Amino acid sequence: MWTDIRKLLLFHLLALKLHSSKGAEAEECEDGQFQCNNKRCIPTIWRCDDDDDCSDNSDEENCARKTCAPAEFACANGQCVPGRWRCDGEPECPDGSDEADATCSKQTCPPEKFDCGGSTNKCVSVSWRCDGERDCENGSDEEDCAADAKSCPKSEFQCANRKCLAPVYVCDGDDDCDDGSDELKCSSRHSPTTTCGPHEFRCNTSECVPVMWSCDGDPDCPDGSDEWPERCGSEGSQSRRRMNCTVEEFRCANGECVRLAWKCDGDPDCKDKSDEADCPLLTCRPDEFQCGDGSCIHGTKQCNKVHDCPDQSDESGCVNATKCEGPLKFLCKNGECIDSAKVCDNVKDCKDRSDEPKKECGLNECALNNGGCSHICLDRPIGYECHCPTGYQLLDKRTCGDIDECESPNACSQICINYKGDFKCECYQGYEMDPVTKTCKAEGKSPYLMFTNRHEIRRVDPVKKDYSQVLATQKNAVALDIDVANNRLFWCDRFHRNIYSALIPEASVPFQQVTLVDSGSLLSPEGLALDWVQHNLYWTDSGHKTVSVASAYDGLKRRVLVDTELSEPRAIALDPQFMYWSDWGTRAKIEKAGMNGVDRQVLVSDNIEWPNGITLDVANRRLYWVDSKLHLISSVDLNGAHRRTHLSSSERLGHPYALAVFEDRIYWTDREREAVYSANRLTGRDVSTLAEHLNDPHDIVVFHPLRQPQGPDSCNLGSEANGGCEYLCLKAPQITEHSPKYTCACPTGQDLGPDMRGCVPGESVCVSGWLLVEAGGGRKGVMGSFAGSEHFLLGENLTVAVLGVVIPIVPIVATVVFGLLCTGVYLVWRNYRVNSTKSMNFDNPVYRKTTGEGEEDEIHIGRTDSGMSGQHGHHPYPPFVTMLCQFITQN
Repeated sequence: MWTDIRKLLLFHLLALKLHSSKGAEAEECEDGQFQCNNKRCIPTIWRCDDDDDCSDNSDEENCARKTCAPAEFACANGQCVPGRWRCDGEPECPDGSDEADATCSKQTCPPEKFDCGGSTNKCVSVSWRCDGERDCENGSDEEDCAADAKSCPKSEFQCANRKCLAPVYVCDGDDDCDDGSDELKCSSRHSPTTTCGPHEFRCNTSECVPVMWSCDGDPDCPDGSDEWPERCGSEGSQSRRRMNCTVEEFRCANGECVRLAWKCDGDPDCKDKSDEADCPLLTCRPDEFQCGDGSCIHGTKQCNKVHDCPDQSDESGCVNATKCEGPLKFLCKNGECIDSAKVCDNVKDCKDRSDEPKKECGLNECALNNGGCSHICLDRPIGYECHCPTGYQLLDKRTCGDIDECESPNACSQICINYKGDFKCECYQGYEMDPVTKTCKAEGKSPYLMFTNRHEIRRVDPVKKDYSQVLATQKNAVALDIDVANNRLFWCDRFHRNIYSALIPEASVPFQQVTLVDSGSLLSPEGLALDWVQHNLYWTDSGHKTVSVASAYDGLKRRVLVDTELSEPRAIALDPQFMYWSDWGTRAKIEKAGMNGVDRQVLVSDNIEWPNGITLDVANRRLYWVDSKLHLISSVDLNGAHRRTHLSSSERLGHPYALAVFEDRIYWTDREREAVYSANRLTGRDVSTLAEHLNDPHDIVVFHPLRQPQGPDSCNLGSEANGGCEYLCLKAPQITEHSPKYTCACPTGQDLGPDMRGCVPGESVCVSGWLLVEAGGGRKGVMGSFAGSEHFLLGENLTVAVLGVVIPIVPIVATVVFGLLCTGVYLVWRNYRVNSTKSMNFDNPVYRKTTGEGEEDEIHIGRTDSGMSGQHGHHPYPPFVTMLCQFITQN
């Protein structure tokens, strides 16, 4: 009996074993996988895709017949691909039928395209024909170009290398042709007998500069002779140069201010490198690594795959340890590495003899069920390896999955489309794929660059290198922007402290230059950006520490948008909804806010030191910046995420100031190298020089319609012009679906009325230096200047409004104080009548050297127009009023 029970138990155990084995075999594939007839597992989405992924075609059995949509192309094997991929030079059909001669030989190019001819079956933009760049693979777009197409216009000088140059650059002492041909036979031009005009000063090197530039504290002659003491006196020019830096700054010998912490750090930050003069030799401890810039890090941080040095020199020249990987190497179980040819050769090469296992040598694991590999099984002397075809990668050790090449930011210029086994690059509207470079290139006219070069604004073609002058006789042109649709130029001159505008063809004509914002509203303008949709002009002022806006074409309507938590605001850039600006102060950062000043947020605050320039890649929605201290070009998306470093090199980036991005190129100016460079936007490689031998280049912009894509003007969509706003209409950021399209704004000192469109006198604000006093419902005004927003509790019957804060005053002293205030009002009024115009000097921040002569070094302030929000009137008042203001502040 017990024997029968034992047999029965064994039978049940055997049945359970068999059942579990069958279940395991049936459940071998995971969820989301399809099991082929040959037991392979593939992703379920690969079933019925007209591609034999199982290798036995079982994944394509019993599939419904597929019909391609009208916008699709039907491959010969039945697969469907987008119709626009047909005959584009890249096979997307697995059988290549979308690029077959029978398919593409019938293709004809539309009128706006050029037929490359031959067997290429390619069409490129007609505007690319004879542009100096080879766009057809066979180069036919650059063949048979007319001889005069490669000649310069009669009004320009043609260099020996066929580069075109404006006549003003011929015989100017600079090699602008890059081959010296513009400076040949020029000896008489700069001879000692050269004479200058009646309003010019002759430099010791024979150049001529405007006489007003002499003895202004700013050397304009190449040898600085316009500022020599024998002409200007021992203190003549120096006294006009603003030299006061803050306690946290170091004053360079040339008057610039840089952070005190940057002195003697091994990296020159002053243009004259005086911050690194007389510094002790930087040495590191024996256990430290010295970076290329002289700084020290712990020795263990070298070659740890983390960039610890500011210049990333700790990770250069590192040699990776040899890995025992690949088909030619075999890793013994004890860690030894031998050649794979020595495995299973009946010689024990591994000390632990693991290279000669008897049971595994000679066994072909791939013979059984392909070794369990989903695609390719490679037998090895010991064991086997699963491999994948091109475009796939191992998800585990056996199953291949599609590689998403689009995860790499360098995969495509603009649009990346991933599909099984491969990927496809496409371009945004207005761009076209270059068949040769496989990058997106703008349709229509070629772009050109405009940049400031201190005394002038120049234009250069990045392809042909043609060079011309747009605007001359500037004192210190710093920032600029353009209105592409209206062919208009905006720029600011930091010497005159003015913002100007002119049509580009007429910019060189003085009476065609319109002053939009004058020195009464500006102290040290740094950055400039145009809202090309709403037609407003934005700028940063590091002297006032503000970000402001004005109507673009007359400059009459102005308002300060940001005036808090700014230290050294510099560059500014706009997209159709937001404004972005950089601040290189003690806590350097890049910020973002709506174009009406709301929703302010910090985008970048880590690993940033001196963000001189910023720009937007509107097409790819990224923000780029140059860091002059860290010597790098970086970018983030417009929310501050997905940060990338495109170029990091103290050799390539000496002192970059501004940058521009268009197509696949980055362009930047370098004040130390005095040149304009470009590099590949995706890789940071292919660095080339576009212009050199410059004179302190600053801002740079790209001129092309795609840089400023047109959109709806939110302020003029309805029946009311300017959105019904009495003053400024500013685009509002679309934070939620209920966000307003725009908001109205009033000048400083006025508030929006009940209808939120009109402007009314501000409630309890300090307007143009007036201290507003309320007593018994009435309001008095006392001229003064107040800082701070503290609350001063002085009583309950009389209130004083300081910067918008209403302050009660003690009843006992109310009468006395009110009488004193009335007396002060009379004295102020009398003083104002006598001195209706006064002046004041300002300290000089970095790059803000005063270069005026006499009264040109002063800002003149007259009666303040309450409608001009950018003007801040300050007047000297009698000592009594000053004492009164001090009393209120101190008590």
